[in-house]
Amino acid sequence: VQLQAYGGGLVQAGGYLKVSCAASGITFSTFGMAWFRQAPGKEREFVAAERWSGGYTYYAESVKGRFTIFRDNAKSTLYLQMSSLKPEDTAIYFCAADRRYSGHYWTVAEYDYWGQGTQVTVSS
Repeated sequence: VQLQAYGGGLVQAGGYLKVSCAASGITFSTFGMAWFRQAPGKEREFVAAERWSGGYTYYAESVKGRFTIFRDNAKSTLYLQMSSLKPEDTAIYFCAADRRYSGHYWTVAEYDYWGQGTQVTVSS
């Protein structure tokens, strides 16, 4: 199983950026997917998640209305569209895959597989 996150970079505050996560080795359409982030010296925190069916999406309060999670099952790729970026959004962004949903989408323990992360830096 491989989750390859990419698309991070340096952006000014108020700008936008889309990060992607290409999955292989799993039946992507049957996995719940999520984005987490980790800033220096802080714990990894939940950003957004999408269940594998039903179109359910969930967002952290800090990103609600600014970030959108979506997926392309045909390409086995997960996306996170980020807008109105703030310096506090600076972090390494990780994608994660969930084989069987247990109701705790906001927790690290819910997910079975993780990507290596992509750096997003927002300058003020």
